[in-house]
Amino acid sequence: MPKRVKGPTDHVVVVGAGLAGLSAALRLAGTGRKVTVIERESVPGGRNGLLNKDGYAFDTGPSVLTMPSLINDAFNSVGEELKDWLELTPVAPLYRAFYADGSQIDIHANTEQMEAEIAKTVSSAEAAGYRRYVDFVTKLYKYEMNDFIDRNIDSPLNLLTPNLARLIALGGFRRLSPKVNQFMKDPRLQKVYSFQAMYAGVSPQQALAIYAVIAYMDSVNGVFFPKGGMHAVPRALAAAAQKHGVEFMYNTTAVKIETSNGRAKAVITSTGKRIECDALVLNPDLPVAWRDLLGKTPLSVKRLRYSPSCVTLLVGSSKKYDHVAHHNIHFGDSWDGVFDELIKKKTLMSDPSVLVTIPTKDDPSLAPAGKESYYVLFPTPNLDADIDWKKQAGPYRDHMIKTLEDRGYTGFSDGIETEVMTTPLDWQAQGMERGAPFASAHTFFQTGPFRPRNMASGFENIVFTGSGTQPGVGVPMVLISGRLAAERIVGPVK
Repeated sequence: MPKRVKGPTDHVVVVGAGLAGLSAALRLAGTGRKVTVIERESVPGGRNGLLNKDGYAFDTGPSVLTMPSLINDAFNSVGEELKDWLELTPVAPLYRAFYADGSQIDIHANTEQMEAEIAKTVSSAEAAGYRRYVDFVTKLYKYEMNDFIDRNIDSPLNLLTPNLARLIALGGFRRLSPKVNQFMKDPRLQKVYSFQAMYAGVSPQQALAIYAVIAYMDSVNGVFFPKGGMHAVPRALAAAAQKHGVEFMYNTTAVKIETSNGRAKAVITSTGKRIECDALVLNPDLPVAWRDLLGKTPLSVKRLRYSPSCVTLLVGSSKKYDHVAHHNIHFGDSWDGVFDELIKKKTLMSDPSVLVTIPTKDDPSLAPAGKESYYVLFPTPNLDADIDWKKQAGPYRDHMIKTLEDRGYTGFSDGIETEVMTTPLDWQAQGMERGAPFASAHTFFQTGPFRPRNMASGFENIVFTGSGTQPGVGVPMVLISGRLAAERIVGPVK
């Protein structure tokens, strides 16, 4: 039986209304606990934020939604159904991949449709390899989910299950790139089915093959888009929580946790308000929660290695392009080399692969009539790199625009009506350690049971949730993280 917090749990305070905090709050409310959520912003969402500017509604965080069943699970915990709160549209194609040689491949969730696409654009032999790859990632997901992702792990000994042996036999602990390459020989397919490692903060060359499970979550299970944009997800979760008795305190910043005899007693806000609690869930980035709220940082947290960062450019534009889809990946010619630049050398990518999301393709209401909204993401090193973003931001913005224009967005600069740029410095100011929105990297010793535990060492009633703790980074993972945090307080909630 996984460890639980000690003592009374009648009133639980959740600090942070990110997806993980909301997931925890719903589960706790579903078991009859009194729940109070403290959020410094005026809206829920955390990293899944919202920016309204000049008639455009921009999502500021994740742009890819997978595994909606996990959102439904959160609603179910209070007797609600996703369909009554959110309108989700399958995104088709999932991605449109553009390559330096001028070719493009549409990525589909339907395996028969994808096989046909590969047979048409590459070869029938590669289509057969893709089919074998789908079988591989489906097994990975099956073996990983219950034993390694979807439960609280207190010790590496908890991993000694039959599924561990199955994962080893499957090659799950080999490197991702070589494993993908076993199934598909075409470099274009290798790229599109391994780039997801970036979400875990490691290069495809260094990531373990078990991270192909991320490719399963999007490229096999499907990608969806909520009407109203990605921020509709936290808005809906918060509204459902509120309906079931959760109290939300927006525009309220927690500055300190009052403790006594190893127990959290109250949250102190920036205005001096004292909010008492029996148990506490902390959703801020893990090192920030330790340092800023608990006043100390364990050595294990100090030693963490962080994922690369990114620069995002949110653009409201009068320009539309017919050749692009909702999600577009523009791969550079270089592949292994740019990851060395990004992760080892900690320099800006000389030939970046970039993500361009155009949410107005599926929801035109996110922009004024006849306009388009663009979410442009360039991977960059985190703040461990010797880059002065105060000086670099302007030139890098120009570089991003030029790169887009070189890659098919002709006249992009001329169409810009409004824009917002976010650099690693800005991510840090928003509470993300080292300016890394993807949190600590999923290296072998920062994964699964080796990732920082969600129970706060030295405190008997404090639990962490979010991307910095188990199981890790990404919308599906933090939703699971919220449930795991709740289970540390109330026991199983499935």
